[in-house]
Amino acid sequence: MQKFDVQPNADLPDHIKADVAEAAAIAAVSPRGAAALLRLAIERLCIHLGKNGKIDAMIGQLVTDGLNVRVKQALDVVRVTGNDAVHPGTISFGDDPATVTTLFKMVNLIAEKMISEPKHVEEAFAALPPEKLKWIEERDKGALRKQQQFATPSTANDEKSDG
Repeated sequence: MQKFDVQPNADLPDHIKADVAEAAAIAAVSPRGAAALLRLAIERLCIHLGKNGKIDAMIGQLVTDGLNVRVKQALDVVRVTGNDAVHPGTISFGDDPATVTTLFKMVNLIAEKMISEPKHVEEAFAALPPEKLKWIEERDKGALRKQQQFATPSTANDEKSDG
């Protein structure tokens, strides 16, 4: 019997880390139970990220927000596999530790991309000198103004064509 020595991503909220740790504790004797717990973990992660509804709808909300396609696929791998683990006749877990190992990897990848990477970038950005942050803010405002100018047709041209 394989022992699952999996560490949940350190940036996960404690209640989600507990789900991942529980899944690791039972994975060798109950792969289906572990898969169901990992599915619960990503559902709770979506809620933590401010989404609501059924898990599929929450993933859809994240996609609308611009979710990276690989993260969406990882979420769907855990969602579908976790769902199918508790419904007979769909995915057979048997003694397949590779499936559960993949799910653990997916949960940690999701946490890395959705929590850890943004946190690290925000920390590094906030550590820049205030005058550099001000310059960046001004640069971005200028770029936004230019973008809006190109997106809005000139009213002068509209008046000439109405004439």
